[in-house]
Amino acid sequence: MQHLSLQAATTLTEWSERTLRRRLADGTLQCAADNEAYYKTMICFDSIKHDICIPLNPNDIELIKSADAGDAKAQNDLALLFLEQNKPKSAVYWLELAAKQQVSDAMHLLGCCYLEGNGLPKDDNLAIMWIAKAASLGHPIALAQIQSIRLT
Repeated sequence: MQHLSLQAATTLTEWSERTLRRRLADGTLQCAADNEAYYKTMICFDSIKHDICIPLNPNDIELIKSADAGDAKAQNDLALLFLEQNKPKSAVYWLELAAKQQVSDAMHLLGCCYLEGNGLPKDDNLAIMWIAKAASLGHPIALAQIQSIRLT
């Protein structure tokens, strides 16, 4: 992978955007050489690879590349990787992207994060909304949860 977006770098390193921009300005991190071709700041992957907050295998690098390019399934899978490593704030970023692209698993997981306050503030209304959206797309667990709510 040559480069990734500033937003992806924030989830991978758990650094704030401000910290990343400061490190770009002082030369600690490198912008992608072809940055002018993009309308967003792109960071050289090699300049952050030692600061990534979760262990990665070679397949995960391709997953990050696909997720950052907008692949909804890859975004959901990357979120799962962050959740498995107990990094819910980073996971929520990718879940939101995938949920906006109608990935029912991401909608369900995002609803569960809101329900538990995992990675974001607890919000029962948003939890039910996302779980109901997942159920409307046929997600089996979300369907069961919505059915359970109706019975109570």
